[in-house]
Amino acid sequence: MHNSESFQIQKNTVLLGNSIELIKNISSESTHLILSDIPYGIGAEDWDVLHTNTNSAYLGASPAQKKTGAIFKKRGKPINGWSEADKRIPIEYQEWCDTWASEWFRILKPGASAIVFAGRRFSHRCICSMENAGFNLKDMLAWMRTKAPHRAQRLSCVYERRGDINNVKKWDGWRVGNLQPTFEPILWFSKPYKMGGTIADNALQHGVGAYNQDSFIKNTGKAENVISSGFAKGESGYHPTQKPLSLMKTLIELTTQEGQLVVDPFCGSGSTLVAANELNREFIGFDLDPNYVETSLKRIANSSRVLF
Repeated sequence: MHNSESFQIQKNTVLLGNSIELIKNISSESTHLILSDIPYGIGAEDWDVLHTNTNSAYLGASPAQKKTGAIFKKRGKPINGWSEADKRIPIEYQEWCDTWASEWFRILKPGASAIVFAGRRFSHRCICSMENAGFNLKDMLAWMRTKAPHRAQRLSCVYERRGDINNVKKWDGWRVGNLQPTFEPILWFSKPYKMGGTIADNALQHGVGAYNQDSFIKNTGKAENVISSGFAKGESGYHPTQKPLSLMKTLIELTTQEGQLVVDPFCGSGSTLVAANELNREFIGFDLDPNYVETSLKRIANSSRVLF
């Protein structure tokens, strides 16, 4: 165990609490894959605010956002920031990633993967933290969503409300915001295997290090780092940033074998855990929200390999 005060975490368990502390109770080099949709630090919800900025405008809402009922019901800041505190938000996000990256490295077996869903805006900060902890960035995959909200406001509407008719015409066709976010980056990290050996040696010793291309082609159609995947009927609605089971299964089968251990430190509604369970992998999940822990347990109990 990692320290004298730690307790043994049983496999096939979902625990309520702070993963930054709970993960210290997982044995070193015991895990075959970490697969997690981590908070993006962009203010999607209260749990996604990972900085000390207390500006009262943060997490407010525009009239348009109040009407949509979609994922971003609250408002973050412009990318350029309004103050020096705003400009520290990306730095503080990386500092938050630093608090758990080294523990992720510790629990993974040599050659094992850590696959992370990260927001486009701050994904580079996560990469820096993981590299500083000892990981290699193996690849960046793109998850192509079947649906992606697009709410870029027309600039001409702003001038129209101001009664500025000349600029309404001049800025027709221009928008405030971003292009439609059709893809999400998936960061694929690997823990270096031991010096003096090869990936082939590591696969025999630790059961990880290579990837299952045949399985990936079966699930996606091509051996490319772009994945198109959507929700099955009735599958969504458990979490505002939920990912499809088919996507999580693709990533689990890409990097692990049956019976191996998959850990999700930010498990949310448990999609990673359900996918691992249905693929005959062992799993451990953590989350801070008791409602999501309960949701995870119910979803696992209703999945094909019932454990509870």
